[in-house]
Amino acid sequence: MSTGIAIAVFVVAYLLIATEKVPKTTAALGGAGIVLGLGVVGSTDAFYSHDTGVDWDVIFLLLGMMIIVGVLRRTGVFEYTAIWAAKRARGSPLRIMVLLVLITAVASAFLDNVTTVLLIAPVTLLVCDRLDINPVPFLIAEVFASNIGGAATLIGDPPNIIIGSRAGLSFNDFLANMTPIIAVELAVFTLVLPRLFRDSFTVDPERAAGVMELNEREAIADPRLLVKSGAVLLAVFTAFVTHSVHHVAPSVVALLGAGVLVLLSRSRPKDYLAGVEWETLLFFAGLFVMIGALVKTGVIADLAELAARATGDNALTATMLILAVSAILSGIIDNIPYVATMSPLVADLATHIHNPTHAEALWWSLALGADLGGNMTAIGASANVVVLGIALRNDTPISFWEFTRKGVVVTAVTIAVAAPYLWLRYFVLT
Repeated sequence: MSTGIAIAVFVVAYLLIATEKVPKTTAALGGAGIVLGLGVVGSTDAFYSHDTGVDWDVIFLLLGMMIIVGVLRRTGVFEYTAIWAAKRARGSPLRIMVLLVLITAVASAFLDNVTTVLLIAPVTLLVCDRLDINPVPFLIAEVFASNIGGAATLIGDPPNIIIGSRAGLSFNDFLANMTPIIAVELAVFTLVLPRLFRDSFTVDPERAAGVMELNEREAIADPRLLVKSGAVLLAVFTAFVTHSVHHVAPSVVALLGAGVLVLLSRSRPKDYLAGVEWETLLFFAGLFVMIGALVKTGVIADLAELAARATGDNALTATMLILAVSAILSGIIDNIPYVATMSPLVADLATHIHNPTHAEALWWSLALGADLGGNMTAIGASANVVVLGIALRNDTPISFWEFTRKGVVVTAVTIAVAAPYLWLRYFVLT
């Protein structure tokens, strides 16, 4: 009974989000309220359980970084960066998109994807405003780039951290195995951009010429606050990268950084809270509760086990099936609970494969499928939801299907590139 309710609620909420019949936050909170009200999950499951509850680390990481970005916005640094990027690209929208995509992908390899898009989205909106072009294609392209780039390292995407811990894979293991294919994926994605967004690169020559005449240094409104913000941001980034040394959670780092910056800037609550995407935070909370219901009732575990059993003991078949199933499911549900559920099954499957290289390939297929599959739909990854919230607040809404139409193409292309890489590296060249 509980299983049927959990599935029905999630499917209905997903359809409401996809069709945009009701606001996505309303659908998510409504679904969460139903599974809580009917007892599918209790308050302990929803608010205190690491496996089935709201991921407070994600919520407070977002909150902390949103506050930092809100203070940083007052310095004028986003305007500076926007003008600098537009001038380096000589006012060409395609060059600007490529430049911002590359910056986003590289940054996402070393920072949380959400942190990266929170920093790059304001710059994008300003560039597009200066050139009077639609920012939606640029924002979507950056989300894709963040999910691709985040797959490159152990710390770039939360599922990688789960996989690294479960499989005993180090930061250097990810560099050696994931970074090469992600570099190829990024190159392919960059080549696909002109066709994927082919109607998005027309700009008024006068607007482009006007941008070239701007002096980016004049955009800095508060140099002292910029120095303070830069110091805090550097400390936060350093703490993110050195997480394996000090073991302080990124959410705690973000909140500490936000608190220090608020004190240093002497900001008023209405100033630093104005940039917080409250609807996005509530949407995540509701989504986590609904997914938690699927986890608690065993739906995700059953799907993952079914995929694992279908492979038998054939390592190549297992690798390709895990890649495909992970990409599809991670595009529909959050990839963090999926990977957390799938990891024990992959570990068990790996024990039946005698060749250690073949067994390791299972883990890399799980990582690639889960990370790249996040691009499939508008709610496939945290960064997707955050950017949709930012776009909505800036009166440039991105519809579920507008994102998903592009996302399906990008996911298909990147998975198609990943499959031969796994085959060649772990089954042919070993």
